[in-house]
Amino acid sequence: MTAETILTNAILVLPEETLPGTLVIRGGRIAEIQPGRSHAAAARDLEGDHLIPGVVDVHTDNLERQVQPRQNARWPSRSAMIAHDAQCAAAGVTTVFDALCLGDLGFDQGRGQTFLDGVADLDALAETGVLRSEHFLHLRCELPAADMVPAMDPVADHPRVLMVSLMDHSPGVGQYRDIPRYVTMRRKQTQMTVEQVQDRIAFLLDQRERLREPQRRWLLDRIRHRDLAIASHDDQSAEEVRRNLADGIAISEFPVTMEAAEAARDAGVGVIAGAPNIVRGGSHSGNVAAADLVRARAADAFASDYVPASMVEAAWRTAEETGISLPEAVAMITDRPARMARLADRGRLAPGLRADLAQVRAVHGIPVVRRVWREGSRVA
Repeated sequence: MTAETILTNAILVLPEETLPGTLVIRGGRIAEIQPGRSHAAAARDLEGDHLIPGVVDVHTDNLERQVQPRQNARWPSRSAMIAHDAQCAAAGVTTVFDALCLGDLGFDQGRGQTFLDGVADLDALAETGVLRSEHFLHLRCELPAADMVPAMDPVADHPRVLMVSLMDHSPGVGQYRDIPRYVTMRRKQTQMTVEQVQDRIAFLLDQRERLREPQRRWLLDRIRHRDLAIASHDDQSAEEVRRNLADGIAISEFPVTMEAAEAARDAGVGVIAGAPNIVRGGSHSGNVAAADLVRARAADAFASDYVPASMVEAAWRTAEETGISLPEAVAMITDRPARMARLADRGRLAPGLRADLAQVRAVHGIPVVRRVWREGSRVA
């Protein structure tokens, strides 16, 4: 007889409504959804908390912050991966897309090693049972970087790669289009002089002119045979969005202007906004506010970017501050990113889907994740 778990006295956040009720798990799947309270002796009382699907985070850089907790202190990679995984699970994130950067533009030399270690660590740990969340790879490909192609080619067919994004973090482009701000940021990060940063900018712009377009064509050709979610990153114009869509790129990740986001919305391109942007009340880079994108119906999903715990809080804040319903806001961190990533078995509270779940209680206006289940097993 299949083991059964009954979670009762919860506010179930269903796709279209919230329902005070009971959820039954069998064999790692949601078996039943019932209104009202269960009186079964084995039922677990969730004390009136909300029960939502496990969060699906299609872009998190959090591993980089565990690998390098201080500027000059690199942590052992496998220990960093385990710590990163635990943080994600504690935040209610049961599906993690580790967004690893391929290509160095001269200021983040350690990222190449983080990418190599990250792939190796996932391969080593994924089948051991020690990871609480399920991890996939999101390869962030820096189009103008000279080392992007040799980094990408060996992993393009890796089975854990489900998402690829096309990035260009050159100065003067996307989120770094404000050159004086870029110079100030790089000086603070590196202790370089103004002249040294300006020399680096000149080098990068020359490199971009030579490499960006041929490497963009190479990348799209290299992954064309796979059914991957492909995103553009930091779109700043409607023209960029239209060009990307013509090349089969149907996701706009973190558009930096309202123009780009609205163009994506009007073209049927999925838009991912940053959850930290919602929690902080605006962009840390001076770009468009994610809340404004939600109000304009120009954002479909959230990703945590650099703070896994931002996801659930962003959903609650969005429901409170933008006028959309809690089920719709929760869908932005569960169902919609799952659909973007072509994961049809999760993201909603519905019979037959995976029992990836998070129990949430609002405390002083902040949603707190209290318990987390992945395929019916408690992981946090």
